[in-house]
Amino acid sequence: MKTFARSTLALGISLALVSAANAADFADMDPVTLRLAHVVNEQDGFHIAATKFEELVEERTEGKVDIEIYPNASLGDERTLLEGMQIGTVDMGVITNGPVANFVEEMAVFELPFLFPSPEAAYEVLDGPIGQELLDKLSEVNLKGMAYAERGFRNLTNSERAVNSPEDLDGLRIRVMENPVYTDTFRELGANAIPMAWTEALTAMQQGTIDGQENPVNVIHSFNLDETQNYMTLSRHTYAPAIFVMGMPAWNQLPENAQEVLLAAAQEAAEHERQVNAEMESEQLQALRDAGMEINDDPDMEAFQAAVEPVYEKYGEQFGDYLPRIQEALK
Repeated sequence: MKTFARSTLALGISLALVSAANAADFADMDPVTLRLAHVVNEQDGFHIAATKFEELVEERTEGKVDIEIYPNASLGDERTLLEGMQIGTVDMGVITNGPVANFVEEMAVFELPFLFPSPEAAYEVLDGPIGQELLDKLSEVNLKGMAYAERGFRNLTNSERAVNSPEDLDGLRIRVMENPVYTDTFRELGANAIPMAWTEALTAMQQGTIDGQENPVNVIHSFNLDETQNYMTLSRHTYAPAIFVMGMPAWNQLPENAQEVLLAAAQEAAEHERQVNAEMESEQLQALRDAGMEINDDPDMEAFQAAVEPVYEKYGEQFGDYLPRIQEALK
């Protein structure tokens, strides 16, 4: 008991010293407010990641760095947010990888269909040297890549019919992200792929100008897509990362110790979101079933994978050595 008490006391003293050191580190820093934006609602994983990041940063900088979160595309769609970060009208955001890849082409390698067999396999690549190299490339376009959050494995929904194989997609108007890999993937699957910002897609589904879309379960659930989409296919065709991104104008105004806090907080917030997403998915699927959505959890995956082989033939060399390096890392 005495040993335990001494250990506990020592730990308490250590934590107190660390806290005091942190306070001293930021004592002379001028307060800074950073605007963090994303395009989804407060129930989504992006917001979970953003609020965790806010909590960690404000605690570790003794409140000297204040994070203001702007959800629901209140500052614009994802491309608009990234362009705003480049010029300093937006400070940072949690952004889906697809739009980021329009700024650094090689990042679209992660969007190739059926690349990652599991979330854990994706984490190993994203959090390792390959992922860091690609984050670092963002500095070439005046952006700071901080950490990989999660959009997750994407699945197909539509309002017209159950989909079990690529043949069932024939003629369906499917919204995809504004990234050519997604457009080509769904055209190879037989759909009429329509690139569109997410904010526009919600209205298009309500008006019936598109038949369906593809997104992770957490998005389908948090946006109540069962109200416009009758069918879901758990195709898990692409694992989509998201990225904590900051504009270099905002990044460069911060002292080095604050930058270190933000980087560590982004990674911790990303890992927190991944864990929450994994815990919530089964409950979200059941809620969608209860709401009347018909869910196919055993589609013809071999047929889907065979249909998208031309996408690899088209894009494989475009990403330099990143695709073979990822494939080697996954062995």
